[in-house]
Amino acid sequence: MSSVTAPRTATGGPGLPQERRLVTAVPGPRSQELLARKTAAVPRGVGVAVPIAVVAAGGGVVVDADGNSLIDLGSGIAVTSVGNADPAVVAAVAAQAQAFTHTCFTIAAYEGYVEVAEALNRLTPGDHEKRTALFTSGAEAVENAVKIARRHTGRQAVVVFDHAYHGRTNLTLALTAKNQPYKSGFGPFAPEVYRVPMSYPFHDGLTGAEAAARAISQIEKQVGAEDTAALLIEPIQGEGGFVVPAEGFLPALAAWAREHDVVFIADEVQTGFARTGAMFASEHEGVVPDVVTTAKGIAGGLPLSAVTGRADVMDSPQVGGIGGTYGGNPVACAAALAAIDAFEHGGLIERARAIETIVLGALRTAQAQDPRIGDVRGRGAMLAMELVDPATGEPDSALTGRVVTYAAEHGVIALTAGTYGNVVRFLPPLSIDDALLTEGLGVVLEGLAAV
Repeated sequence: MSSVTAPRTATGGPGLPQERRLVTAVPGPRSQELLARKTAAVPRGVGVAVPIAVVAAGGGVVVDADGNSLIDLGSGIAVTSVGNADPAVVAAVAAQAQAFTHTCFTIAAYEGYVEVAEALNRLTPGDHEKRTALFTSGAEAVENAVKIARRHTGRQAVVVFDHAYHGRTNLTLALTAKNQPYKSGFGPFAPEVYRVPMSYPFHDGLTGAEAAARAISQIEKQVGAEDTAALLIEPIQGEGGFVVPAEGFLPALAAWAREHDVVFIADEVQTGFARTGAMFASEHEGVVPDVVTTAKGIAGGLPLSAVTGRADVMDSPQVGGIGGTYGGNPVACAAALAAIDAFEHGGLIERARAIETIVLGALRTAQAQDPRIGDVRGRGAMLAMELVDPATGEPDSALTGRVVTYAAEHGVIALTAGTYGNVVRFLPPLSIDDALLTEGLGVVLEGLAAV
C-alpha cells in the first residue's frame, strides 16, 4: 500500500487536506485487500468497526489506502484528542527515540517518567500531596488502582456501577458490566466485585441525591462499608453510553466514601485531558477523588496510562509491588509531555466547549423533529444521542447500527456505545475545524433520516 504525504498545515498532522473525499466505495479495493489479509492472519475476536485500511490521519480526517478521506468523529476512541500525528508529539517522539527507547523505569530511571508524574500530580483535582505511577493501558491503570486501594485499606470489596466499562483483563472484566462482546465465555472473573445502580436520568428520572441514596443503601446492605476497599466510577460513562449522572450524584458518593474511609477512584480513562470541557470530568461538580486513572488522550496516540492519587494511598504498596516492563515507556512519556502542554496551553479545553455547543445544538434540533432520538447528552467533545423505538421507548440497536454503517459508507467515522448498543457517540479530535465537524454531523443525521 502506498503512503499519503502532504505539506504540513496549521491543522496538525501530516498536512492533510481537511475535507471529506470519496474516490471509491467504502471499503475500496485496497482496504478490502488488507481486510482479507486481516481475516487470514488475525483472530476473528479482534473486530474492525470501520472497514478501511488507514494510511494517514491528521486534523479531523482519516485517509485510507484507496484515497478516501473520512471525517473522524471517533479519535480512536478518545485517544487522538490533540489530533493525529500532532507535530509537537511527533517531534518529541522522534527526539526521544533517537536517545533511547527503553530501559524499564524500575531498572534504570529517567526524567521523562518523573516529569509526567509531576504534571499529573499538579493537574488532577485537589491540592493535596500526590503520587503517580505509570502503566501502559487503561485497564492496567484501573487494575493497579484497585490493588493499591486494597493494600491501603486492608479490605477486599470493590463497588462498581451498572453500565460501567473498565477494561478487558480478568479483574477489569469483573468490573465491567456489559456481557456481549466483552465478558461472554471468558469467566470465571475476579471475586469481591459488587455492582450498584448508576444515575441514568433518561431512564430512571431520579435526582442525583435520590440516585446516590439508592446506590449507598445497596452498598451498605449488600456489601458493608467496613468491607469496601474502593468505590470505582466513571464520572461520565464511556462504553456504557456516555451516561452523565444527575447533578449531585458524584459529590454524594464521594462524601460517603470519605466518611467511611473507602477509596474513591475516578476512572477518567476516557473523560480525561480536556475531553469534557474541563481537564478532568470530576471538576464539573468539584469532586476531588482519592485516586484518578487516566490513559487514552494522555499521549497523543502512544500507549501510556497512569494512576494518580493521595500520597498516603499511593505509598501503601511495598517496594516492587507495582510497576511493569513497559509502564511509563520513555517514548510514550515524551509524547505525553507534548500532549499535556497542548492541553494546558493550546486552548483545547475551550475548543472542547465550542465543540459541545455545535454538536448539542445540531442534535437537539434533530431531536425536536425525530422521536427516534430519545436522548441527547454529554459534555465537551464527549457527546451522544440515544436511539429508541418511538412507539415503545425501547432501545433500537438495529437502527443505531444502520446509522453508523451509512455514515462510514458516506465518509464519516462514528461509533456506537451503550449497554443496549443504541447510542451513537461523538468523540471528534479537538483539532477538528467547525466546517468539518458540522459536515460530519450532517452526514450522520442524514443517515438517520435515510434509514
